[in-house]
Amino acid sequence: MASTDDLNQLEPTYMYTQIFKNILLDMEHDEQAIKQFTSYCRQNKSGSAINIDRFEKEYHAQSAIWWYTYPSFIYSMLNYALRSMEGDTIINMGFFIHDLHQQIQHLHQQQVDSYHDKPFIVYRGQGLSKTNFEKLKKTEGGLISFNNFLSTSIEQEIAFGFALSASENADMIGILFIMSIDPCIKPASLASIKEKSYFKKENEILFSMHTVFRVGAIKELDITNQLYQVELQLTSDDDQQLRLFTDRIREEVGGTGWQRLGDLLLKIGQFNKAEEFYNVLLEQTSHKDEKQYYYNRLGYVKDEQGDYEKAIWYHEQGLEIEQKTLPSNHPSLATSYSNIGSVYDKMREYSKAISYYEKALEIFQKTLPSKHSDVATSYNNIGNVYNHMGEHSAAVLFYEKALEIFQNTLPSNHPSLAASYNNIGTAYNTMGQYSKVLS
Repeated sequence: MASTDDLNQLEPTYMYTQIFKNILLDMEHDEQAIKQFTSYCRQNKSGSAINIDRFEKEYHAQSAIWWYTYPSFIYSMLNYALRSMEGDTIINMGFFIHDLHQQIQHLHQQQVDSYHDKPFIVYRGQGLSKTNFEKLKKTEGGLISFNNFLSTSIEQEIAFGFALSASENADMIGILFIMSIDPCIKPASLASIKEKSYFKKENEILFSMHTVFRVGAIKELDITNQLYQVELQLTSDDDQQLRLFTDRIREEVGGTGWQRLGDLLLKIGQFNKAEEFYNVLLEQTSHKDEKQYYYNRLGYVKDEQGDYEKAIWYHEQGLEIEQKTLPSNHPSLATSYSNIGSVYDKMREYSKAISYYEKALEIFQKTLPSKHSDVATSYNNIGNVYNHMGEHSAAVLFYEKALEIFQNTLPSNHPSLAASYNNIGTAYNTMGQYSKVLS
């Protein structure tokens, strides 16, 4: 409960954390997961050999809370990984994250009747950096989430002690969170863990990761500006702001299993973290289709990072697998050719870009209806390259082919139509043919 920067400030992308949570909890794990984890711990010297051996021999799903509270490497390793989005550790601890969440939920179901539908208060004391505290103040009335599993107490004095201790650090702000809990909220992923904890005498309430709260009043507790009280209210899935956002993002993030997690990181622009996840997954898999997928995603990551040569290398590795496993006119090959063409265009290697885009177009023309949007997109891609080369007349020819398809297949107010008109107008303007721009 004394950790300092496990508060995830909820900026516009914060609700992606809910999708992150769902992805982790949807994962299935086999019996080898424990051995893979302990092997990972030994390799990285994550804990004492005695504790790692004991975990390997004694751990089972119903002991997750005990191991979480037992003074060993598990607690710090897990929460650091969740706070910092450390991909390698999260993947290796996926089974434990799942088991810990499930045990909390199971306990909550056993305990919910004892609450008699009455709201109650729990407390958490911790420190926040001054930067994070300023962000927190701006969220008053909004939503915040804690990245990690969250330890709280029913005893205010214990929590206040942690906050007071944190406030003694000149660089920190001590925070006493006062959390109002409605036990009827669904899903309420919290439970008293007194009977399952290593510390039987502590009245600890444990929340699962990424629990969302609505921020209430923020009050100063002393005149030094180093100690504050923050009121939080547990938020349900019925919170309209939360539900609408998460439903939309859930639709946008495709893939399966760990792939969804990497794709989520790409979606929110966490390219370094996505790269870390994909590299771990690439190393672990022996399936060619999965390798191809990870090479493709790593190519996209390096493209976004501006490392174009490395992007080409990854895309070519994926393409090589596809060429060996797919028919020569498979649409997936066309997508790979387009990806490589796009990177070469950015590198200003225009002849190579056109060559790859033409390969993609050829496949699309053979396998798709002539008015398909992918055919139009290929025309646009080639037109863009000619435009970048300064060959604007050639660019217009391809832009007009794309426009013809869009005019026959899209509503008149579709953004792709507007983009096509803009491409053509810009090219004519560059050529000085202003009358055609206006037409």
